Amino acid sequence: MDIKVKDLTVEELKSLISDTIKESLEDIVEDILALSSEEYIHSIEEARLDYKEGRTKSLEEITDAS
Repeated sequence: MDIKVKDLTVEELKSLISDTIKESLEDIVEDILALSSEEYIHSIEEARLDYKEGRTKSLEEITDAS
């Protein structure tokens, strides 16, 4: 994948990098907060068990507005 960016100033590049790092750090902090919640961890375990035991719905069932 050879994608090239033309006419990008150094300041624009710095801003893009800074924004990307900031968003990544925010995502990491959000993940840490979520994973430190016992309730959240329990809900994940419950959802995995539901999936394993076939208690799921298709996208069509969820979005059916009839």
